[in-house]
Amino acid sequence: MSRPPLGTGPPNVPVVPLRELSPEVALSRLELSVGRRIDGLLSGDHPGFGLGPGSELAEARLYQRGQDDVRRIDWNVTARTGEVHVRDLVADRELTTWALVDATASMDFGTALMEKRDLAAAVTIALAYVTNRGADQFGVHLLTTDGVLSWPHRSGRTHRLMMLRGLAEAPRKGYGDPPGLATGVESLARHRRRGLRFVVSDLLDPQRDEWARALHGLALAHRVIVVEVIDPRELDLPDIGVVTFLDPETGSTHDVDTSSRKVRRRFAAAAREERAANAAAVRGAGAEHLVVSTGDDWLRALVRFVVGARHPSPGGGARRAAAAGRPSLALVPPPEASR
Repeated sequence: MSRPPLGTGPPNVPVVPLRELSPEVALSRLELSVGRRIDGLLSGDHPGFGLGPGSELAEARLYQRGQDDVRRIDWNVTARTGEVHVRDLVADRELTTWALVDATASMDFGTALMEKRDLAAAVTIALAYVTNRGADQFGVHLLTTDGVLSWPHRSGRTHRLMMLRGLAEAPRKGYGDPPGLATGVESLARHRRRGLRFVVSDLLDPQRDEWARALHGLALAHRVIVVEVIDPRELDLPDIGVVTFLDPETGSTHDVDTSSRKVRRRFAAAAREERAANAAAVRGAGAEHLVVSTGDDWLRALVRFVVGARHPSPGGGARRAAAAGRPSLALVPPPEASR
């Protein structure tokens, strides 16, 4: 099935077909859409990773003789309370984010507004726009049929344009034996500085145990968010007669009679089982899970996720990350953070 013309479909959905737009135009459209929908929520920067050398003041506490530097005594608080207090410092707040983007053959599929590859690129640039503020830096690993390609972590719009151009020009060639998703996840683990790690993929890798194990290792040290990219026709078959299905990874084909209700029910059941297994694997690895679709308003899903990071549920990923000493996502800080 072909995609509808550019600009059709649900309102306010950023449609970015990379084959039809130049990277410059695509980036401008993306940033405009993301800015309109998200910037109003970004009232401040993310909090620091913890207490330590820095330039910003944190809370005051009682002075501990022999342990605290007398130069950090807060004389105002000391005068008010009658007890000697010191003021802690917030560690410098530079956030380093890395994203793994799946560009293997299974991502070259789309029956709705765009291909999954296009959506993965759009989500990645949106995440970069949101987290790539001030001195914060964003880098990308790209999982392709040729292996894992990398762009260094930097900041600024020029860097986002370079990443989008690289995502648009990623190899689309041939069948064969591409590296597994676990290989891409393991490549993120080479960056040891604590920060955010995104994995943007359709998770259509049969080696689920391997990538889940790699994801678990990554989540031990970082805040990890998995963005699963799906297409409506991967979940439900329409009744359109006999259809030839092509496996984009191997090139093998299969004829399927979609007019059969039994076939459609079995397909839908298998799709539900696969998605449930993927969700369980992500949760079991200690990562967070966001699902975006080529047929829905993916930016709305992202905004909801951002708002959820601002008000995490008890026992949620942000709380687990804080307990483990990992940085909070904090794409949208509490209102008092901006004062």
